[in-house]
Amino acid sequence: MEKSVFTRIMEQEIPARFEYEDDQVIVIHDIAPKAPIHLLIIPRKPIPTLMDVSEEDLPLIGHIHQVAQMLAKKLEVKGFRIVNNCGKEGGQEVFHLHYHFLAGFQQE
Repeated sequence: MEKSVFTRIMEQEIPARFEYEDDQVIVIHDIAPKAPIHLLIIPRKPIPTLMDVSEEDLPLIGHIHQVAQMLAKKLEVKGFRIVNNCGKEGGQEVFHLHYHFLAGFQQE
């Protein structure tokens, strides 16, 4: 199976702008941002889609949510969106589970 772009980033084959990393996830800046703050929260474990998450992966999914909370506090944002595109029909382009952290939208 071919390595995903995210695995290649983790293996330092492709450069990326890191915001955070720990033993379970990396957080990088999206190269085509759709919001003033657009980060990708990516588990180190290569899970193809949300539909491939197993019961043993649930602590990892909880950790991803904790990382989102930490990012919001660190970046001093009051609100944010977490988006996961699942499968080709759901708009997923990279088949390595990841979540888009979008923030910085202007209030009216």
